[in-house]
Amino acid sequence: LKSAVELSARHINDRYLPDKAIDVIDEAGAVFRLSGKPGKNQIGVHDVEKVVSRMARIPAHRVTATDRARLANVEDELKRLIFGQDEAIFTLCRAIKRSRAGLSAAGKPTGNFLLAGPTGVGKTELAKQLANVLGVHFVRFDMSEYMEKHAVARLIGAPPGYVGFDQGGLLTEEIRKHPYSVLLLDEIEKAHPDMFNILLQVMDYATLTDNNGRKADFSHVILLMTSNAGAREMSSKSIGFGQAKPEDAAGHGQKAIEKLFSPEFRNRLDAVITFKALGAEVMEMIVGKYVAELNAQLKDRKVHVDLDEKAVAWLAAKGFDAVYGARPLARLMQEKLKDPLADELLFGKLQKGGVVAVSVASEGPKVGGSDKAETVLSFAFKPRVKDKEKESV
Repeated sequence: LKSAVELSARHINDRYLPDKAIDVIDEAGAVFRLSGKPGKNQIGVHDVEKVVSRMARIPAHRVTATDRARLANVEDELKRLIFGQDEAIFTLCRAIKRSRAGLSAAGKPTGNFLLAGPTGVGKTELAKQLANVLGVHFVRFDMSEYMEKHAVARLIGAPPGYVGFDQGGLLTEEIRKHPYSVLLLDEIEKAHPDMFNILLQVMDYATLTDNNGRKADFSHVILLMTSNAGAREMSSKSIGFGQAKPEDAAGHGQKAIEKLFSPEFRNRLDAVITFKALGAEVMEMIVGKYVAELNAQLKDRKVHVDLDEKAVAWLAAKGFDAVYGARPLARLMQEKLKDPLADELLFGKLQKGGVVAVSVASEGPKVGGSDKAETVLSFAFKPRVKDKEKESV
């Protein structure tokens, strides 16, 4: 009974005591009766936790005593998944741990963060992986769809008398359904100014009321906003000889952010997290990640792809772009690696599985009539070891 009262008060926000505690007890009794487990004649704390988890639409591990294990490993897990952004990950994880420890201001979201930096360096990917590591729901809104005033109204619902006013808002309904979430607002600088007025309320009081008068609770939401503001200034070269120092580039980027976003908005942020441009050495790690994902896709087809060091280095160098980050690498992997594999999987030597050894060869067509051949990837197809054993038997 004590658990029903405490857990319902902590996690069920759209009902009131004592009704919600009684509803939890009723639901737990009904589940117990329908389960019909022999030898069980008592409802325990664990049963109440599962009922509260289902009623509040939150992960079961969040209802139990603590999620300290996930928080303890979140930084290491993110560094394993996101390459070259250790400082940004450290800053984000430190702020989240501070909030979970109860050291942040009460009545606000778990965190309000602006992720700034060049395109293609992992800002959106970090938000996705953070939700995966914490085991919470991931919500993404592309702010390029909310550049007009009427489009912003869709987030909190249409006014009374308009079509669809009874359906609620896209943002408020999503958070009501999933109160424990990572909320990503992608490319926030493209949003209409009215969007910032909505965000000020969310960032300050962790609530947002739709046009039907229903409140959405953001107190357990991690709010992440991405922006490319300052990326051009950070990458610009200094006047005269030599390159700009990193601290000077960061200063130029910070000035661009201050110019674009109002003081009221910036003062409500827990941190402005700056992402660095990717270096050539990080690209090889990203190639390895893409290859691991490719092998996971091919596992059901009993195909495994192995790249030697030269092939990894060639893809990393060819796919590196100081302006667009890792995005060109994905297209390069598709063109040079996945497209040749697709033909072999459908019509060629990999129909029954096998191992693909990928290396570099200079046997491509000559470029521009010169004598120098273009460097290309070469593929060697081998049967799997198990298939060889079957043939020998």
